[in-house]
Amino acid sequence: MSFCSFFGGEVFKDHFKPGIYVCSKCGHQLFSSCSKYEHSSPWPAFTETILKDSVSKQPERPRAFKVLCGKCGNGLGHEFVNDGPAKGQSRF
Repeated sequence: MSFCSFFGGEVFKDHFKPGIYVCSKCGHQLFSSCSKYEHSSPWPAFTETILKDSVSKQPERPRAFKVLCGKCGNGLGHEFVNDGPAKGQSRF
């Protein structure tokens, strides 16, 4: 999953300190830093959410979903089908 911030640039793409990523609007827990991986896009990317209801997804176009906060509906970015870390890829 890729999380993006449309205002002020993305500051967490290369941020790998341990912690929990939360919704900037409501504070709902979204992703653990343990599920973060290096990605070629300008936004941070994650392999899984913290809770089953951390995010919701809406189809936006073929092979792409709009990812929203599961609590308040704040837009978080997009998930692209078959886009993820290569097997054995390190987070660092």
